[in-house]
Amino acid sequence: MNDASWTLRRADAADAASITECAVEAFRHYIPRLGLTPLPMTRDYGVAIENAQVWVATQDARTVAALVLDVTEEGFLIDVIAVRPRHQGTGVGRALLELAEREALRQGHDSIYLFTNEKMTENRALYERIGYVEYKRLALEQRTRVFLRKPLK
Repeated sequence: MNDASWTLRRADAADAASITECAVEAFRHYIPRLGLTPLPMTRDYGVAIENAQVWVATQDARTVAALVLDVTEEGFLIDVIAVRPRHQGTGVGRALLELAEREALRQGHDSIYLFTNEKMTENRALYERIGYVEYKRLALEQRTRVFLRKPLK
């Protein structure tokens, strides 16, 4: 299903609650697998909107997906990408990833990176299919983060 009836736009303060709802819906199915709450479910999206580059995909005035981008010492980061389960497979996640790549290039970066939990295997497989390559793992107290980078044209 490819339903491009959504609109991509920068988030504003009024979007924080709907982004939180979207992230909770998108990530809650991982709780049993991970044995903990994924960090995007507990993020303060109001603070993210103030301090990072946050985008939403809306459909009928409802947030169906969200994207948090940031610039760190390591470069241009996709910090969070969340798509409500009902909208997964519609192309909205891919559209947000492409937007992230365009923004990275526009802002002068030659690559983009992200990290995910090693147990989120389907996410890792998707990122690898679209050109991301693992370059680092970081073992934390209750999780292992896998870092992936994609060179941009």
